[in-house]
Amino acid sequence: MKVVILCGGRGMRLHEETEFRPKPLVPIGGQPILWHIMKLYAYYGFSDFVLCLGYRGDMIKEYFLNYEAMSNDFTIRLGHRNSVEYNMVHNEQDFRVTLASTGEDTMTGSRIKQVEKYIDSDTFMVTYGDGLADINIRALVEYHEQHGRLATATAVHPFSRFGILTMDDDSVIQSFAEKPLAEEWINAGFFVFNRKVFDYLGDDDCVLEREPLENLAQERQLIAHRHHGFFYAMDTYRDYRFLNDLWDSGHTPWKVWAGSTGIGNRRHWAAGQLAGETPKRTRCGYRMLSERLGATK
Repeated sequence: MKVVILCGGRGMRLHEETEFRPKPLVPIGGQPILWHIMKLYAYYGFSDFVLCLGYRGDMIKEYFLNYEAMSNDFTIRLGHRNSVEYNMVHNEQDFRVTLASTGEDTMTGSRIKQVEKYIDSDTFMVTYGDGLADINIRALVEYHEQHGRLATATAVHPFSRFGILTMDDDSVIQSFAEKPLAEEWINAGFFVFNRKVFDYLGDDDCVLEREPLENLAQERQLIAHRHHGFFYAMDTYRDYRFLNDLWDSGHTPWKVWAGSTGIGNRRHWAAGQLAGETPKRTRCGYRMLSERLGATK
């Protein structure tokens, strides 16, 4: 099954990093966030990727063209009998990556529509190139197959951006919760689609999160997969620093491919119970189910 990753947006709210490279190549713990996302899918047996490129897409192409040399020691023979012998074996041996240029300013739905020619099965997956999670991808696919509708979107509770107060009639504060999990559900990406979803997608102005998903919802063809574990979107420089702080501290809930010291339940994680001291920045990027900002991703 193919995994489509949206890698084309400009990432304007992360301009400190994206001025010089595309957001999917912004590093977390020394590896691009795109690499972390791909490792999650591969851990569950899905390693056939289609990357929808846009802004600075040539840099993503160069990253994969140079992947073997940059990931291994190697011996090179110069001259007319030029050859390269790689002396190590990395863990991404079975990755198959299709890099598709889908336009610098193309919207999300149109990017997916353009890679329809690379989808050769009835079911495929789509996600954003800037969100990390500890989602069980195999269970997600099984859930999609069981409900039988055209589309599945992963839903999570976001963290409130502000502290929440409760008070009595005399304005005496009775409780204070610092950035708790909100009650509403937001779109975290990690979609599973039947290929009939392509019929809902259009030209360069087609935003996946608007008419296509809205129409699927109205037709009762869009089902939510509720995820109660870790999810975090890298939308700003603050988010970038936070994810790198987690990596440096050894608390990496999304790193399921190598074991993780993180706790899956997000309420415990938010409360600072990550088997030690959690960095103080505990904000989750917002992606409302009905609309997602920055839809050129």
